[in-house]
Amino acid sequence: MNIVVTGCHGQVGFELQRALAPLGEVVAVDLADCDLSDSEAIRALVRRVQPGAIVNPAAYTAVDKAETDRARVFAVNETAPRVFGEEAARLGVPVVHYSTDYVFDGGKTSPYTESDAPNPQNLYGASKWAGEQALAAANPQHLILRTSWVVGAHGANFAKTMLRLAAEREQLTVVADQFGAPTSAALLADLTAQLLRQYQREGAAGFPFGTYHVASAGETTWCDYARFVIGEAVAAGKTLKARPENVLPIATADYPTPARRPANSRLDTRHFRETFGLRLPPWQEGLRHILQQIL
Repeated sequence: MNIVVTGCHGQVGFELQRALAPLGEVVAVDLADCDLSDSEAIRALVRRVQPGAIVNPAAYTAVDKAETDRARVFAVNETAPRVFGEEAARLGVPVVHYSTDYVFDGGKTSPYTESDAPNPQNLYGASKWAGEQALAAANPQHLILRTSWVVGAHGANFAKTMLRLAAEREQLTVVADQFGAPTSAALLADLTAQLLRQYQREGAAGFPFGTYHVASAGETTWCDYARFVIGEAVAAGKTLKARPENVLPIATADYPTPARRPANSRLDTRHFRETFGLRLPPWQEGLRHILQQIL
């Protein structure tokens, strides 16, 4: 079957091309091929390809810029999933869509479950929550995978930024009161392939569509995340000005940003693990593999 994959140059989209290749012909597109703010371009793409599944990792992810770019962020993060859902429903095929911990306000003291009420605190989070609802209303054959702190060997991310800064500066200050789990783009792609393989094997009847939390096991802070990245780089022989002990913790209040970030980005993945019988490895495992590729 043909599988449409959006955002093919992004972290997850890049890995999906590899992971989904054994399942069918992957039609990978990015902005130059299909502008997701253009509903008619989306419809034309789907009607031309006639896919057996649509996988949509593409999103407007510039969290701070989104605060002043409302029209485009909602076009890409809300309207596009709805249109993909409508077109997929017409064909009778599923849509896999990725969402974010930012749909929650971060005030809970334990990991968020799928039954917790979303309460986004910035426009990016609000647009992603709106996109979830739009897709679910448009097509019952949907898999919405909420994840957190995505990191991959391809594309820009926090790990690469820390390596660059550690090469330039002798001391770094990083927020230490936000908690989450760095989640490998390769892991997300491989899990997606497992789910679509199950769908191919079993068909739509009885397949457990819905919303699931999918993130690496364990938790950390941005500060300890940075220390881990720099420590791995030093151990691998990379010359850096900053060492792990030179990464100093600061509070969120000391690093103001246009968009408010959730203090708690931890996601409870039990529902996903029990439904599909798949393991979610510790965040260090996936991150270490990614760093080996980057370094």
